[in-house]
Amino acid sequence: MTGCIDLQQVLPLVAPLIALQLILMAVALYDLAKRQHVLGGNKLVWALVILLVNMIGPAAYLLIGRKEE
Repeated sequence: MTGCIDLQQVLPLVAPLIALQLILMAVALYDLAKRQHVLGGNKLVWALVILLVNMIGPAAYLLIGRKEE
């Protein structure tokens, strides 16, 4: 069948991206949990952004969402 994607060929290419996504999410959620204040004041919104917006969500939080205490 033409046009089929072979998982064994794609997995080595996608695995590093999945690992990077999980690491970014873990770091961002850990930082969010330990902070008293975040930009906008709503930690729940930032948690949802981190969890639901792949790659960009955690990066956005780490770059602009953290508020210096």
